[in-house]
Amino acid sequence: MPDFQTLLIYIIPLLFAITLHEAAHGWVASKLGDHTARMMGRVTLNPIKHVDPVGTVVVPLLLIVMNVGFIFGWAKPVPINFRALRSQKSGMILVALAGPGANFLMAIGWVLVAIISINLNIPILLKMAGIGIFFNILLAVFNLLPIPPLDGSRVISALLPGPLAYKYGQFEQYGFLILLGLMYIGGFKLFVLPIVNQIQLFFIAFI
Repeated sequence: MPDFQTLLIYIIPLLFAITLHEAAHGWVASKLGDHTARMMGRVTLNPIKHVDPVGTVVVPLLLIVMNVGFIFGWAKPVPINFRALRSQKSGMILVALAGPGANFLMAIGWVLVAIISINLNIPILLKMAGIGIFFNILLAVFNLLPIPPLDGSRVISALLPGPLAYKYGQFEQYGFLILLGLMYIGGFKLFVLPIVNQIQLFFIAFI
């Protein structure tokens, strides 16, 4: 069982990676004409507004306690009314990319934290920064997968002609099962983690 300090080192970066990802979706949607998320109080940096009891708390804690080798989680999805966007297709793409974009920006932020922690000789903060870099890159790459309802699928859907976009969107009901299947056959280890590791090496090179 990890001690309380270890839990904080993992949970703080994961919590902000997940919640700010969702807040970014709502913020960009609001700028483009859809104020649904803002009216529901989801365009905020307050993590409590985005916490999903299972995805943000229970699942990550279980993965940490079980020491399975990776940590994952999710927040409550931000409600987006794509029809309210001033430009539905380009708006959908920008809103979808906002989440992964926020994660890459947070990864840069953790690089700065790592540099500061090295200069001030704070090993715990350095470890947290390393975890923050990894979590944010992982979340960004994972969400860019073209599997409904992940962000990557929203981009693909916006680029497809109407009838094809409709058929593509119907896969959303099977999305969770597809993701579980990929995890079971080692798809993430084979395809996602190598990309994450390469991007992570790029970021770490600046430390």
